[in-house]
Amino acid sequence: MPKSKLPPPRKPRADAQRNHERILEVAKQIFTRDGAAASLDDIARNAAIGPGTLYRHFPTREALIEAVYRSEVAKLAAAQERFATTLPPLEALRAWMLLFIDHVAAKTLIIAAMETVPGGSARLMEGSRSLIHSAFTASVKAAIASGDLRPDTNPDDFIRALIGVFHTTAIPGWEPSARRLVDILIAGSRCTPKRTPAPQRP
Repeated sequence: MPKSKLPPPRKPRADAQRNHERILEVAKQIFTRDGAAASLDDIARNAAIGPGTLYRHFPTREALIEAVYRSEVAKLAAAQERFATTLPPLEALRAWMLLFIDHVAAKTLIIAAMETVPGGSARLMEGSRSLIHSAFTASVKAAIASGDLRPDTNPDDFIRALIGVFHTTAIPGWEPSARRLVDILIAGSRCTPKRTPAPQRP
């Protein structure tokens, strides 16, 4: 007998998807404001839903915190793809690196909440590493292919430099310094324009 095919998974209803996205956005704001002490009832109230709806989407506080962080990483990766299709390669690289710094700044505001999940913030960041690495690599390689960056430019050099930003967020003024670092990295990797030889005198 032929095997019966399973029906394709049903897509979330539009209202359920909107609730899901609204919960994540409100939760990010509340966790930023209140840290680990954030109230799930407060999140539900600000998202204009009942506590039951919140728990249907996220059965535990830890699940909600993890979803907030992973949602922000997914937005960061999606932005890289959007920049790649709407901006010249070097501009796309710079725009994404600056957005990455914004992501780091936002993460530091919810780090207290992230530390309460099993494995802490280190596990969450480890799980997102491949997405961030892929976005860096794709952006740098596109700028190399366009001739804006030198062929010997190593995407990992950009990654190591900006990942180091994570270790400076406790130092006042780290964010403007990190933004300056973006321009330093790009300037140091630019292709040197070829000089047109001066015409020889007869």
